[in-house]
Amino acid sequence: MAHAIILMNLGTPAEPTPRAVRQFLRDFLSDPRVVEIPRPVWQLILNLFVLPLRPARIAPAYREIWNRGLDGEAVTGSPITFYTQRQVELLQQRLDAAAERRFPGEGAQESGGQNSLVAYAMTYGAPSLADTVARLQKQGASRFVVLPLYPQYSATTTGAIYDQVAKIIRASRNVPDISVVHDYWSHPLYIEALANSVREHREKYGAAEKLLMSFHGIPKANIRKGDPYYQQCCGTAERLAAALALPRDQWEITFQSRFGKAEWLQPYTDRTLVEWGRAGVASVDVICPAFSADCLETLEEIAVENRANFIDAGGSEYRYIPALNAREDHLAAIEAIVRERMPAGFSR
Repeated sequence: MAHAIILMNLGTPAEPTPRAVRQFLRDFLSDPRVVEIPRPVWQLILNLFVLPLRPARIAPAYREIWNRGLDGEAVTGSPITFYTQRQVELLQQRLDAAAERRFPGEGAQESGGQNSLVAYAMTYGAPSLADTVARLQKQGASRFVVLPLYPQYSATTTGAIYDQVAKIIRASRNVPDISVVHDYWSHPLYIEALANSVREHREKYGAAEKLLMSFHGIPKANIRKGDPYYQQCCGTAERLAAALALPRDQWEITFQSRFGKAEWLQPYTDRTLVEWGRAGVASVDVICPAFSADCLETLEEIAVENRANFIDAGGSEYRYIPALNAREDHLAAIEAIVRERMPAGFSR
């Protein structure tokens, strides 16, 4: 009997073309967890305006990041898939190495004939959670830990994964044992990994005047309805600032990636950078603690678009600190988080 760990991220178009982007957006934006506008109204907007127009505008941005990471780093295909796959590979290696230390000569086999299998799934696109669970069951998995790679919980992200787990359960005669990690925004090893990434960046480039912590935005109305995302983002930012011993005037929390005309969480990342550039702030470092892997929103929106916003407004130096991706300390955090959900035989 195997215990399976599934790392989950948002997903990506299959290729950087308008057609593939359109299919991805159709799946993503049709989820009522993502857009809470009444379905008939939203479907009209989605099919008449968003899907006919937006894919052609977004596909070139995907082409810019395809097969390329930060500073020209070679990746295969979509960066979010590349880094998520790498996280899976390295986590599997860590678990196998731990098993070998505990049970020499038995390889990945652990006590009771159990072993740990690691895989990934995407909320939208491939591979789906349902397909991944089915594949792992064929390999002998009977218990599952699903880790949404969103440190801060939101109904728009982690909530959608719970919905998919519920669908699997409803469709199963023999219901699989699935545990979902709700959030890990305050986990000490996650905060430590973030802090280490900032420290290493500063050792290489020097410290900027300001550290901007940019989180993915959600509609402000979601917070009024009870979504804890804003409070958890603030909690992460405060813990990271404390770990770095930063005075309050040297850091700020902002929110990026608005969509539509509704009010989203503020302050907005792009407007803050313009204000700083105009106010005479010369240098900014930007980190995106809500992203576990670099993707379109970090590599294009933050590293390119918002850099231009800051420089055009009068700023001089703008540096993006990469997502945690496959850093060793990030993998240590992920391993600790999933082990907390594993049975006693796997916990040490």
